[in-house]
This record gives sequence, structure tokens and C-alpha cells, in this order.
Amino acid sequence: MLTSLSGLGINATLTEAVDGKALNSSQLQAMGIDMLPGYKDPYSERVLTRGEIGCFLSHHNIWKQVQQQDLQQVLVLEDDVRFEPSYVGRKRLQVKEPERRVEGVGDLVHPDYSYWTLGYVPSLSGARKLLQTRLLNKMLPVDEFLPIMFNKHPKDEYLQYYEPRDLRAFSVEPLLLFPTHYTGEPGYFSDTETSSIWDDEAVRTDWDRDRTKRGREQDTQDGAFPPAETEMNSEGD
Repeated sequence: MLTSLSGLGINATLTEAVDGKALNSSQLQAMGIDMLPGYKDPYSERVLTRGEIGCFLSHHNIWKQVQQQDLQQVLVLEDDVRFEPSYVGRKRLQVKEPERRVEGVGDLVHPDYSYWTLGYVPSLSGARKLLQTRLLNKMLPVDEFLPIMFNKHPKDEYLQYYEPRDLRAFSVEPLLLFPTHYTGEPGYFSDTETSSIWDDEAVRTDWDRDRTKRGREQDTQDGAFPPAETEMNSEGD
């Protein structure tokens, strides 16, 4: 990542991430962390994981840096991104209707419900809006939280916990930033998906560990190095 950023002429600051798997129940309680009531992953029906808590806290710390340092804009990049001619990416989840174009601006849309925090540009006012929700005692994954805050989440029962939901969000279209690996591909690994659930260290969520382990073993046999941990670390300029 640092080599890629240097080649693009970007002077990046590495932000130390939070390892959610290293947080025990006493630490979570002391931090006032609690799961959003009724939250379940839309694909596996599991509850929040410690990896997802670590991911959320990593991004939360960056928003606090933006506010504390009075930064007008920063570019936040996770450490497993693949650069195209420019950047900023997400995973669009609702594709039935085209997204509304931003009037007078080419290649920019008002995003619908989307996942991923691969790359985004929070403004100072946007970071303040994200922080004012007092979200640690009603936590869910960060890529579920962001569409809630720009009022595009399909589950109305989640929306009631977050007021106001007045974040202004925009996205490039077509997308210009992608992950190095997609779920299930050789070399794919996710700390958010293969950790224990948030309130019980004994209950693990290794739903994809066998497949990803086989992929990593195959990569090693082919002479490739295992990738860096995904969805945990973020860099911002």
C-alpha cells in the first residue's frame, strides 16, 4: 500500500488499527460498547463480531482525528485496496434502479444502500455528524452504519436509533477503487468474518475459514505471499 501511494504521489499517514479479537468482555464493557438491539448480519444471520467492532473502532478513531485536528477533508483507504486510474469505491447492494445523478457534476451519484469502507473522503462536518450519534452503545458494522446516516438503509427498525440522519453522501460512478480479493477467492481473508461474536469469546464465526485456508495454502504453493489482514487497518492523507 505504501509503495502504491508513493507511486501516486500521495503522502499517507498510517493509522494504527484496533484489533477487535484482542478485546475481552471486560474491555468492551469498560468502553461502553453494546450491540444495536436486534442486529443480525443480512447474509449469515449472525450477530456482531469482535472483528467488526475492531473495524468500526478503527474508523471511529479516524473520525475523531478529523474532528480534533480540524481537518477539512481526508482520504481514508483500507490496506487491501486495488487502485484504478483514480480512487473511491463501495459495494452497491440495491441495483434495481439507477442511482440519481448529482446535477451539474459528471460521474457523481447520490448512493443508495452500499457496503464497504475501502476508500472514502470524510469532510470535517461529515465526521462531526458521524460522531454526534453516540454510537458505541448501539454498534453495528461500520458499512451498515454509514448508509443509515445518509438515510438509505432498508431496515427501518435500525433507523430509529440514529437521529439526525442527515449525512450528505456522494459516490463516483463508475467505481474507481476495488478490493484486492473478493469473498471466497484464493487469498481472501477477513478478520471481521472469522472472529468470535461480540459478547462471547467462546462462540466463533468461522463460516469461511476452511475455504479461505485452502485458498491461502494454494497461494503459498504457487509462490505467493499471504495478503495483509483485510478490513482492519486504514490509511489517510
